[in-house]
Amino acid sequence: MSGEYGAFDDAAREYVIRRPDTPLPWLNYLGQDDLFGLCTNTGGGYTFWRDARLRRLTRYRYNDAPLDSVGRYLYVRDGDTVWNPGWKPAKTPLDRYECRHGLGYTRIRGARDDVEVELCFFVPPGDDVELWAATVRNTGATTKQLRLFSYVEFCLYEALDDMTNFQSTYSLGEVEVARGGAAIFHTTGHRARRAHVTLFGCTHDVAGFDTSRDAFVGAHNGLHEAAVPLGGHATGSIAHGWNPIGAHELELELEPGESETFSFVLAYVDEGGIPSGLELLDRYAEPGAVDDAFARLQADWDELLSRLQVSCPDPHANRMLSTWNQYQCMATFNLSRSASLFESGIGRGMGFRDSNQDVLGFVHLIPDRARQRILDLAATQLSDGTCFHQYQPLTREGNAEIGGNFLDDHLWLLVSTCAYVKETGDTSILLEPVGYADTPGSGEDLLHHLEASIDYTLAHLGPHGLPLIGHADWNDCLNLNSFSTQPNESFQTADDVEGAVAESVMIAGLLLYAAAELVRLYRHLGRDADADRIADVRAEMLAAVEAEAWDGEWYVRAFDAESRPVGSRVCDEGQIYVESQAWCVLGGAGARDGRAHRALDSVHERLTTPDGIVLQQPAYSRYRAELGEIASYPPGYKENAGIFCHTNPWITLAWCRLGEAEHALATYLAICPSTREERIETYRCEPYVYAQMIAGPDAATPGEAKNSWLTGTAAWAFVSGTQGLLGIVPDYDGLRIDPCIPRTWEKFRVTRRFRGVDYEITVTNPAGLSGGVRSLRVDGNDVPGNLVPLAAGRDRISVDVVLAETRAAAAVP
Repeated sequence: MSGEYGAFDDAAREYVIRRPDTPLPWLNYLGQDDLFGLCTNTGGGYTFWRDARLRRLTRYRYNDAPLDSVGRYLYVRDGDTVWNPGWKPAKTPLDRYECRHGLGYTRIRGARDDVEVELCFFVPPGDDVELWAATVRNTGATTKQLRLFSYVEFCLYEALDDMTNFQSTYSLGEVEVARGGAAIFHTTGHRARRAHVTLFGCTHDVAGFDTSRDAFVGAHNGLHEAAVPLGGHATGSIAHGWNPIGAHELELELEPGESETFSFVLAYVDEGGIPSGLELLDRYAEPGAVDDAFARLQADWDELLSRLQVSCPDPHANRMLSTWNQYQCMATFNLSRSASLFESGIGRGMGFRDSNQDVLGFVHLIPDRARQRILDLAATQLSDGTCFHQYQPLTREGNAEIGGNFLDDHLWLLVSTCAYVKETGDTSILLEPVGYADTPGSGEDLLHHLEASIDYTLAHLGPHGLPLIGHADWNDCLNLNSFSTQPNESFQTADDVEGAVAESVMIAGLLLYAAAELVRLYRHLGRDADADRIADVRAEMLAAVEAEAWDGEWYVRAFDAESRPVGSRVCDEGQIYVESQAWCVLGGAGARDGRAHRALDSVHERLTTPDGIVLQQPAYSRYRAELGEIASYPPGYKENAGIFCHTNPWITLAWCRLGEAEHALATYLAICPSTREERIETYRCEPYVYAQMIAGPDAATPGEAKNSWLTGTAAWAFVSGTQGLLGIVPDYDGLRIDPCIPRTWEKFRVTRRFRGVDYEITVTNPAGLSGGVRSLRVDGNDVPGNLVPLAAGRDRISVDVVLAETRAAAAVP
C-alpha cells in the first residue's frame, strides 16, 4: 500500500517519503550508544550526547513557525539559484525529492536542474560521531559550477540555559577554527569547567567558513533566506558570543555524469580537545571509512532484528512486529520520554514507570543492557518502597523537580524484573546490591527492592482496602488529592491535601498482576514459603477488588478523596475507564464469575471506536478540581476521552486472556500506525511508529495523532502482538506457545532467539481454531503440553505446533 506522502519498502526496511511537506515533520532517530540525533524528513532536528538537556550539541527551536526550521542543512548554489536537497529551509521547488528513513539512518535525495545531491545521516556504532555522507552528481549534459554551504547551529550544551538565559549566553559563545575552516570547534565553556568540545568538520577541501549566525544568516533573515548562500561566498566570521554556528563553503566543478563524494563530521569530543577532534576527522577522511561505518551500522541492526521475525497472514503485524515496532522499542530504551518532537529534552528524563515498562519491548534484543537499566532504575528507589518519578540520564540521579508520589511507579519494577529473568534465566540479578537513593551505601539487593515495592502498597491502603493513589497512578492526570485551582500551578507538582485517602483500582489490578509474577518467581527459586506468603497477600487484594470495585457491568476506576466512586454508573461523566478494566482482568479479577468478560464487553460497547479505545466515557465537559488535570483537557484529547494508545495493548492482552481472538486482533490493528496511510492527512503523525494519543470522537479533530515515538505503547504493542496474539511467551523453564489468533489464519511462523538458541516455530491451524495446542513437536519429537523446554548447547531448534479446540492456561506476559 502506498500513501499520498510515502510508502513502506519492506525489503529494505525503510519508509520512503516522496513529498517533503508531510502533514507534520516525520522523525527518525540516529544513534544507539551515547550520541543521538533527531532527524526529520527534511533534515531538521538536533544532536546530543547522552542527555538532551545537559549535553545538547546543536540547537532546535520547538513550536516555531514554520515547524522544524532548524537542523542539519546543506545549501546548493547553482548559478543564482539556492536550494536544499531536503527542501527545507529554502523550500525552493525540487525536480525530485526522496527521504528514506531506515534503521538508524536517514537518506535524503534532492534534485534540481540536472544536479542531484544525496545526504545519508547516521551515527556509527560505538562512536560519538554523526556522519553526513554526501554525494553530488551532475546528471546533465553540461559542466556544473556549484557552491555548497553546510550549516549547524551550536547549542551551548545546557539546553534550558541556552533557551532562556540570554543575558549570559549571548556573551559566552566561543569557537576555534583549524585547517582553514575545514574543522570548526565549538569551545564554549572550555576555558572554565568543560573539558568537552564539539567538532563540525568536512573531509573535502573548503573554500571558506563561517561561525557567526549573524554573518551567515543575517540578523534580520531566516534560514530560508540565509545571506551567505544567497550572496555566494562565506565571510570567514569568528563568533564572539551571540550565536555560534558551523558552516563550510565548498566549490565543486562537475563534468556531465561526474560525481563527488565526501562527508561532514559532527562529533562530541569528551576528552582530548581539539587534537582528538582532528584525529577523528582524519579517521573518517580515509577512503572507505564512512562506508565501513555504515556497513557496521546495518550489520548491527541485522543482528538485532534477527532475534525475532514474524511471518503471519496480516501484513501490518508482519511489518510492525518484525521491524518497526522493535525499532521503536529501542528508541524508548535510549531515550525513555526525554527527546522527541513533542518532548523538548528538558523537562523529562528517564521515567521510572515508563522505563520499567519499556524493558518488556527490548529485553529480547539487548538483555545485558536491559539488566543494567533495571539496576539503574532500582537505584532511584527510596527505602520506603517509593521512588523518584524520573532521573537524569547523564547523572543517574533522581529528579524531584518534576513531582512525585505516583503510587503505581514502584510496582512496575516487579514487572520488568520478572520479564528479564524469564527472558534470560539470570536469577543473579536478584542478588545484585543496589541500595536505595536515600540511604547511600546501604547495599540491599534487587529482591529486597521488589519486596519493598509490595510492602509499601500494602501498607498504604484506603477505606475500601484498595491501594492509595497518592498524587496519581499510571494516569498522571487523575489527581484526586490535589484540588488545584491556581492557573499557574503545575498539576504534576501541586501539593496533595493532608491525609488524602483517594484509592486506585488500577493500582489494585496492577498489584494483583505483580504479586502473581512474584509468586511464580519465588516458585521458580524454590522458595515456596515466600510464594505462599505473597499468594495470601494477593488473595486479600483480590477479595477487596471483587467486593468493593465491581460496579455491575465494569470495575470502577478509583475512589476520590471523599471515597466517592470515579468511573461508575452513578457518575454523570467519566462513567467507565479503560485502565481498571484492563488491569483487573490481567490481574485475574473476574476470572471465575464472568466479570472479566463482562468488563471487556463494556469496553467494547462503550469505549471502542474505529480509531482505538478511548480512555473514558463520557468525556468531561468542564473542569473538576476533585479530578485534576484529566478534566482540564478539551473533550476527546489526551486523558479526557482521547485514545491514549498505551492502554489499547492492555485490552488486546486481556482479550487474549479470555481467548477472544477477533476482538484481540481488531484492538491491535485499530492503533497500528501502518494502517493509517490512507487517512494520513487526518492522522498526521508518522505511519511507521506508534503515537501516544489519537484524538477521540469527542474531539474537534478525531483521528489526529500526537506525541509519536516515545511512548509505552511501543513495548506493550510488541508484547500484545508477540506474546498475546502469536503466543510466543518466554517463561522460566522455556518458551510457552499459546496463540490467540483469528480462525481464518491457517498458519504463521516466528523465528525467536531465546537464551542463545534460535527457535524456528511453525504454528498450523487446520481446523480453523483460535488457540489451544493439540500437538507440539520439537525437532521432530513429541512434547506434552505447550512448553518448549530449554535446550542448552544448541544453535537452532525446529518447533511445530498444531492448534486444538481448547487453549491452555491464559498467557499473560
